[in-house]
Amino acid sequence: MSLENAPPEIKLAVDLIMLLEENQIEPHIALAALEIVRTDFEKKLSPKDGDADLIIKGKSPR
Repeated sequence: MSLENAPPEIKLAVDLIMLLEENQIEPHIALAALEIVRTDFEKKLSPKDGDADLIIKGKSPR
């Protein structure tokens, strides 16, 4: 499979790897930063307190 036809998450992963390697980021620092990013984006997927009623009613909390 060529990158051109790859899913968006694969394209993003390749871009992130290239960015980290081009900037000579140490692997342990990259992994620590990626864990912070993961936590941040997981929070964005989880409804906040008080948002559950809006989601159930089909309205966006944002």
